[in-house]
Amino acid sequence: MAQQHLDPTDPAADVATGESLAAYLRAQATEFLRALRLHRETGGSHQANGAEESVDAARLLRRSARRISGNLHTFRPLLDPDWSEEMRPELAWLSGTLGLEHSYEARLERLLLALHRLSGATVLPAQAVDAALAAAPLPAGAAAGATATQERGNLTVGAAKAGALLERQLTLARTRAHSTALQALGSSRFHAVADKVAVLASEVPLTRTAATTDLRPPAAAAEERLTAAIGALPLVTAGHPYNAEALVHGLSPDPSPHPQDGPWHQVRLLLRLHRYAQEVLHGGNSPVDVRLLSAGQALNRHRDASEAAAAAAQAARTPRIAPATAYALGVLHADQRHEVEAARFAFQQAWQQQTVGTP
Repeated sequence: MAQQHLDPTDPAADVATGESLAAYLRAQATEFLRALRLHRETGGSHQANGAEESVDAARLLRRSARRISGNLHTFRPLLDPDWSEEMRPELAWLSGTLGLEHSYEARLERLLLALHRLSGATVLPAQAVDAALAAAPLPAGAAAGATATQERGNLTVGAAKAGALLERQLTLARTRAHSTALQALGSSRFHAVADKVAVLASEVPLTRTAATTDLRPPAAAAEERLTAAIGALPLVTAGHPYNAEALVHGLSPDPSPHPQDGPWHQVRLLLRLHRYAQEVLHGGNSPVDVRLLSAGQALNRHRDASEAAAAAAQAARTPRIAPATAYALGVLHADQRHEVEAARFAFQQAWQQQTVGTP
């Protein structure tokens, strides 16, 4: 795509140029360094408020890293190519590493809440549920509705055991992710990234002509990529409340990611790049588009539900688990795949509203 350069005497010369990009990147680099300083001050604290501040610092580090990396991609023709291509994957590595612990924690919370909702009982340790059922057996002669009651009981017992299994697996994964993040923050690789961000806070390696290059064409290209990816989505399928193909795949022995989810995850990433590009164009103060925000929230729910469904399916593949546990995990998986479909439908509604409302 050819770069468009502006004549300083032209009335349109006040549009965002490479100088605007440089100012945005410097601001994000400064935020990164501020979050890093906060993390170093609180990272070793065992106090509750210190731990909370450390989590906030890690979130702010991810936030800045995503924005810098995303706009290095969108506006790469305006930046030194060698520097940009070296910087982007390192920021992506950092953001992904720091986000894993929170992802596992949120996934566990989502699954336990779903088990509670589905079973109608608090997801207690399995022994407590077994004792409760033994103390209150089904009355003799209660034939009517006995099958439904038995299924409910099986789900209650299975939910407790499934919850315990998920808690063990995801807590272990979260602990490992925490250790990995701490190791990453102390590594020479991270220090190299931090050093480059520190330089970026004062000096942005723009190309020779970038200072007068209009940012609107590359930002429009980012929006076009998003629109094209959305156009390729099966929005007709997303308009139905049930997607049997998605359910069958998730319950199969194949542990690979669901093939339907990939394009939706890609749209979520492209939507994020579009939002970040708009922030650059508006100096970090882009107007809030409620419909676009709703579409993004739906895609976040889609990601969370699909990952939760995959975690339930993975737990169901655990060798030698009790039938009631496997049953509860199957119900949980189906529930989360329904949540995936609901999120797709919500995105479809939000995006179509946006398209119709666009002048």
